[in-house]
Amino acid sequence: MIRASALALLVATSATAAPTVHVTSPESIALNRPFSDATEVGGVLYLSGQIGAEPGADKVVSGGLEPETRQVMANIGAVLAKRGLTYDDLFKCTVMLADMKQWDAFNRIYVTYFKPGRFPSRSAFGTNGLARGAAVELECWANIAR
Repeated sequence: MIRASALALLVATSATAAPTVHVTSPESIALNRPFSDATEVGGVLYLSGQIGAEPGADKVVSGGLEPETRQVMANIGAVLAKRGLTYDDLFKCTVMLADMKQWDAFNRIYVTYFKPGRFPSRSAFGTNGLARGAAVELECWANIAR
């Protein structure tokens, strides 16, 4: 009896689940990127990793980590805005740095995009290379169920 009830609940939940929504900008489409800017599933917006390239550009901004980080955050803000969200809706981010020695420099800029005490959970790791020679890449998850 318990199995039948659990199966009925699973079927009912699946039937009412919201569809997956893919969010892709015209700039990403023009660049023929093989991924969506974000995908919305079950109340969460999963943002693809962003590097410090301006929309429509295929290379990172010049000047190193600091301008790249600002562009990364602008890119994330633009994806969030397409779904009516802000940095306040982020709850998890993953930072990838080409050089972990730049962790503090990244953090000095990153924290300015959030209200004090309202930082997303986060992980960071160093890599041996990022797309397009980027110094930083950031992927985030946002809560869309308000």
